[in-house]
Amino acid sequence: MSKNKRNLKHTIRKRYKFLIILVLVSMTILTGNLLYIQIFKHNYYEDKLKYLATNIVYGENLPRGKIYDTLGRVIVDNEDVSVIEYRKLRGITTKKEIELSYELANLLDVDFSNLVKNELKEFWIVNNKEKSNELITNKEYELLDRRKLTSKDIKNLKLERISDDELNKYNELDKEAAHIYYLMNKGYYNDTKVIKRYATKEEVDIINNMNLDSLKVSTSWDRKYPYGDTLKTILGSVSENGIPVELVNHYKNLELNDRVGISYLEYQYDDELRGTKDKYKVLEDGRLELLEKGKSGNDIVLTIDIELQKEIENILENEIKYSISNEKMIYYNKSYAIITEPHTGSILTMAGVEVIKKGDEYRKYDYSAGIVTSPVVVGSAIKGASHIVGYNTGALEIGEKRNDECIKLAATPEKCSWKRYGVMDDIGALKYSSNVYQYKTAIKVAKANYKYNGPLIIDETAFDIYRNTFKMFGLGTKTGIDLPIESMGYLGTSKLPGLLLDFSIGQYDNYTPIMLSQYIDTIANNGIRIRKHLIKEIYNGSKEDNNIKYIYNSEELNKVETQEIFINRVKEGLKEVMSSGGTGYGYIDLKYNPSGKTGTSESFLDTNNDGLVDTETLSNTFVGYAPSDNPKVTFTIISPDIGYYRGNKTIRSYVNKRISYQVSKKYFDFYK
Repeated sequence: MSKNKRNLKHTIRKRYKFLIILVLVSMTILTGNLLYIQIFKHNYYEDKLKYLATNIVYGENLPRGKIYDTLGRVIVDNEDVSVIEYRKLRGITTKKEIELSYELANLLDVDFSNLVKNELKEFWIVNNKEKSNELITNKEYELLDRRKLTSKDIKNLKLERISDDELNKYNELDKEAAHIYYLMNKGYYNDTKVIKRYATKEEVDIINNMNLDSLKVSTSWDRKYPYGDTLKTILGSVSENGIPVELVNHYKNLELNDRVGISYLEYQYDDELRGTKDKYKVLEDGRLELLEKGKSGNDIVLTIDIELQKEIENILENEIKYSISNEKMIYYNKSYAIITEPHTGSILTMAGVEVIKKGDEYRKYDYSAGIVTSPVVVGSAIKGASHIVGYNTGALEIGEKRNDECIKLAATPEKCSWKRYGVMDDIGALKYSSNVYQYKTAIKVAKANYKYNGPLIIDETAFDIYRNTFKMFGLGTKTGIDLPIESMGYLGTSKLPGLLLDFSIGQYDNYTPIMLSQYIDTIANNGIRIRKHLIKEIYNGSKEDNNIKYIYNSEELNKVETQEIFINRVKEGLKEVMSSGGTGYGYIDLKYNPSGKTGTSESFLDTNNDGLVDTETLSNTFVGYAPSDNPKVTFTIISPDIGYYRGNKTIRSYVNKRISYQVSKKYFDFYK
């Protein structure tokens, strides 16, 4: 080999070695930089990216729309409140924010009762960077380098491994500072963060005297209720500091610091009620330039008559107190009252009141939400629908006479009416609320042969026949009410013969008060089931501008599949219920020409909270409408647990009858 060739080969080797060394050095530097950025400078660059990505920011939501009752009275308004706000300035360090959080904790009274454990852990991490890094193993850092773990994974591992001993070192001041620090960093980089609502005059003066560009006092809004707690639960509530975690997916198109409706009507109509925000551009020096002015939310009008609602709630409260004190009702503490317009589905009142006695004091609670969420055993009030099952299947004929005698199935106690009536027809069966009459219909629907004290073999499809018919009246199906929560009630699963008989008298499946209200609406409306609703009108902006956006039109859900003669026969029976001698006599003054149906049911309570029912109680229901020939209004009154057994004696109150009479009278006083 020539000398020139040897030199060339040597040169190539040297260059090859140099390139390898250069690549290795470059990779080492690159890996080191990545490690430094991902672990030690992660928060810095994350904040930097957030800042660069959010040069457009928004202010707080402008005030929500007002809520009015059907006669134009404001029932949910807005009031001005002082708010202390923080906005992250360009170049602010974590250390400075921690110092500021402690300074504010010393100066302000900030409620940190909602501080969650992860907030405290996050605060521990930013205060103990080195110790938090030691919570991660070398192997896990290697996995991070190889992208088998993400920065988020590393952070989660740190959060998991922070011991309770470390957190227990924090005192009340530390926890308040931790919550403030969380509020300062919640949401996007340039978002304005609310540190405290309802700031006092002294706190406002403190913040103004601090003269910091990052802190300011602004005037915001909060909900105001001119009628106090009247209907408060159904009206719903609004978040104070952005979207709650559990609703993030529902409000996924909004900013995290948006104030939104979080329950009932505020949630249901959030799109209308929520105001929009002022839109700003972030300038290079951190100042904000207004690009677009936000606007207040739309006003809505409800079907509720708030003054009538208030009066009905007072009736319930007074009668519950009286019953607890004077009639020694030890299990009864709540009642419901619903007043509706049957032809439109409009709800004028939906009152639910609970009264708890503690010592010599009575405490009233709004229980109106129970009207759509709490199923009850409604008893004989549903016998109108049971009659329709009989008529439709041929198991009952108009005018059919039957003997009101006890039914006895093998291995079960006798099943009787509450009183022996002898022979009666279908009208009398409703008037006097005969259970036996309904049992005999159910036996025929089930194609069974009854023999005293013998077994009863039924066609189990009878349960489906009853349920399908009941659903056409609104029993066991959603009413369509414009609220985000509505219970389906309770539908039994067993198909024992005796339970079918119980079903026919309202002693098996459970229904919510709103379902029972729709049931009586449907009868009053000649078999047409109308959607229940609370909304009446929606305005573009303020109602005072009279720019209507939407007017609710009644919606037919279905028509009961039966003959007109059968519905009319049921209505004839319900009118007799209210006459002298009928079980509903005295529930509504006869001068209003009422029709209706009472119900008594057996319920069971767990009185010692051991998970087992141990006490049998009685509950009362009443449904009615007036006038009978052209119904304008329906009433639904339910009082659970108004009676109980003590040995062979029944202790009970007639509170449901008193409430029904007073509620109906109050309505007619309002709408003469």
